[in-house]
Order: sequence, then C-alpha cells, then structure tokens
Amino acid sequence: MRRVLLYGCLLLATACGWAGTTTGESGRMPGAPTGVTAGAGSATSVHVMWNAVSAADGVRAYEVYRGGSRVVEVPASEHMVDVTRLSPATAYVFTVRARDGAGRLGPPSREVRATTPAAAAADDTPPTRPGALTGRAAGSRAAQLSWSAATDDRAVVSYDVYQGDSKIHTVSGAQTATVLTGLRPGTAYSFTVRARDAADNLSPAAGPVRLTTPGSDDGRATAPTGLSAGSHRAGGVYYLDLSWVPPRADGVVTEYEIQLDGRAATSLVWGGSAPQERASYSFYAGREAGVTHRVRLRAKLPDGTWGGFTPERSVTTGR
Repeated sequence: MRRVLLYGCLLLATACGWAGTTTGESGRMPGAPTGVTAGAGSATSVHVMWNAVSAADGVRAYEVYRGGSRVVEVPASEHMVDVTRLSPATAYVFTVRARDGAGRLGPPSREVRATTPAAAAADDTPPTRPGALTGRAAGSRAAQLSWSAATDDRAVVSYDVYQGDSKIHTVSGAQTATVLTGLRPGTAYSFTVRARDAADNLSPAAGPVRLTTPGSDDGRATAPTGLSAGSHRAGGVYYLDLSWVPPRADGVVTEYEIQLDGRAATSLVWGGSAPQERASYSFYAGREAGVTHRVRLRAKLPDGTWGGFTPERSVTTGR
C-alpha cells in the first residue's frame, strides 16, 4: 500500500463547519428564488435547480420543500440539488426559499412539478449512447450543448453532463440541449453526456466535445487564499499542518490537490459538508526533523476544472 504522501486519496467523512454570507447591508429579507426547475432524475429522485438570490440580501442557505415539508438545505453557494428517496410513479411539488444570516426565511419560489417514472423491475439494460454531441461557447462564462436523443427499452429519464470525470449538470430526458453557466473565461473544457433510465442505468458517454471560453484567466481568482503551513510530531513521526480559505466559486468546493516539493502528494475529498470559511488538513511527512518542504494546493471547481495554485509555502519539520 502506498503511503498517503505518495498520491494518496483521503475521504473526510465527518462534516466540517460551514459559514456563509452575513446579512447584507440593506438588512432586507432575502427575495424569492427565480428560475426554479424540477425534473425526474430516476424513479426515486428529482433534480431541482434555481437561480442565486442577490448577495445583497445576505443569503446564507437555501431550503428545498416538497409540498409543505422541508426536505433538504444547502449552503448559499449551491443552486441545485438531487432530492432522493422518492416514490416511483408519483407527482411532486417543490419550492425553494432563501435564508439569511439572521435566520429569516424569504418567500417561497413559484411551485414547480415533477413526476417520477414507474420503477422498472429487474432492468439492467442501459440506454443507448446519445448521438451527435455538439457545443459552443456562449460568452466567456457559458456554453451551449446539444445532442441527439438516446433510446431505452423503457424510457430515458434524464441526461447527465460531465466535465472531465465530474458530473456538473442534469436535465430531463425530454431535453436534448442545455446551457451551462458558471464557467471560467479563457478555460478549455471537455464535455460528455450520458443518458439515465428509471433504474439508474447509465449509457456510454457521448462526446467528448471540446471548447474554450473566450477571455483570460490567470488562475489567481480561483486559487485558495490564506495558506499557512506548520508541522507537528505525533507517535514518533512528523506531520505537515495546512490551513486555507476555499476559493469563492459558483458552487461548493469539495476536492483539493496538494503538491509537495513540486509533485502531487495527496488529494482530499470531503464526504460531508465541505468547509466554506476555512479548511485544514494534516498529512504524514516522515520521521526526520529539520527537513524543509515546499507545499501548495489547488481546488477542483464546481465546473469540473482545476483552479489556480496557491503561492508555495515552506515548512520545516520539527519547527
């Protein structure tokens, strides 16, 4: 087994603290989210999306309701969620409300409806591959994709859009086009699309389609900030202790890559609520004192690309 120092991957399953935007200077309550949509993702899930409420309203979180019952809460940086554990062949009504730093709930969004398809007994046949995937940049922060419909022995329920190996978007099975927002200027993207049926069978991927958004991005705006590095000794060995502020992105950052002495050392994936205010992590650095290391890290952004690296920090074990 390789040590974590050599390209390890750690799943942080415990939830970390989250802190969001404080109440805006205006002091007004958050407005109602707009652009709310809902579409069945499978026989037991619905994908709900909405537009962000203005930051001036001091939004700290969004609450998603099924009928009159709150079913999930997400931080203010998230604008979509999969509502799971639903019943097949059932109609649902969803609304979304914004909550500010003082705990005040804004008015509900308009109601949106979605019906889950019937469950498919013993269905292990995936849909066919979607065809003719094409795409183009739509300005510096968006892209338009279109494809030909996939087929299934029962029905295609939804399409999942991937950037690299990260799923970044979902649309209903009735759609064969979408607009992706929240992209970065001057960035190369590689998108694929997969069809999903009611039994959660996934088709082979269509694409990839590659495009580059116009403009420029030197990575500094997407790099974590405030990186500090130290070391401690425990159990006869030394560990490096890192702390940083996650980058501000259109969504939650859950994955990071740490480089040690110019090489990838470890990757982190938060399995619970990823920290938004400040993150920290310690990893094994060896038994010898007085060894100086160079360390930096970068974040995997919600659009599926890697952001910029932090400036390097030097840290010496035992100091």
